[in-house]
Amino acid sequence: MSFAAAAVVFAPALALGSFLNVVAHRVPTRRSLVRPRSSCGSCGHEIAARDNAPVLSYLLLRGRCRHCSTRISPVYPLVEAATAVLAVACVAAFGLTAEAALAFAFCAVLVTLSVIDLQHRIVPNRIVLPAAGVALVAHTLVDPSPAWALGALGASGFLFAAALAYPKGLGMGDVKLALLLGAMLGASVSVALFLGFVASLVPAVVLFARHGTAARKMAIPLVPFLALGALVALFFGEQLLDGYLALF
Repeated sequence: MSFAAAAVVFAPALALGSFLNVVAHRVPTRRSLVRPRSSCGSCGHEIAARDNAPVLSYLLLRGRCRHCSTRISPVYPLVEAATAVLAVACVAAFGLTAEAALAFAFCAVLVTLSVIDLQHRIVPNRIVLPAAGVALVAHTLVDPSPAWALGALGASGFLFAAALAYPKGLGMGDVKLALLLGAMLGASVSVALFLGFVASLVPAVVLFARHGTAARKMAIPLVPFLALGALVALFFGEQLLDGYLALF
């Protein structure tokens, strides 16, 4: 990947990351994404354009509101930075192609859903279901194959069965997310689900060590871990799956 290609996507992706923060903040409360303009959640002052530059404004303001000095959540610059890094990674992996655009859109949705699940413990239908439909249609057009539909049905069916068997551990939001993961990853969705569930064991073990049997009643947001597994599968899934199958 050339530095010129990276520069082309980096700045716009930072700006998109700023918009994803708005989506993650407003969609769960069913507020407009356009009005009113972004403002401080503490003092209510509108955020001026000079204070709305992705990442840079957070650093210049030292993570505090210009008017009331209330601390700004570090989630905002992290989302912006992660979105830009993922955009560059998609171009590096797939070039300036339709596949790269589809991969980046997938990454952007995963970032948004992860933030929402961390903050609200929900997976909004308004995001995940349209994203799954678009991913399935777009991926089938870019790379015609039944693998994407089979991956979507297989992954969502697997988690649906798991949710029926253990409703306290999995919700229907996770099932709908699996539909999106399968539509985008095809056979590699198995890698995403495996890695996501393994990663989710880390906080589960920590909670159990701290709280004992009481940890069974503590919910762990699963979307960020499934998203992490999906990102690994997006960039390395085929290699990991081929390596695993080569063992047999």
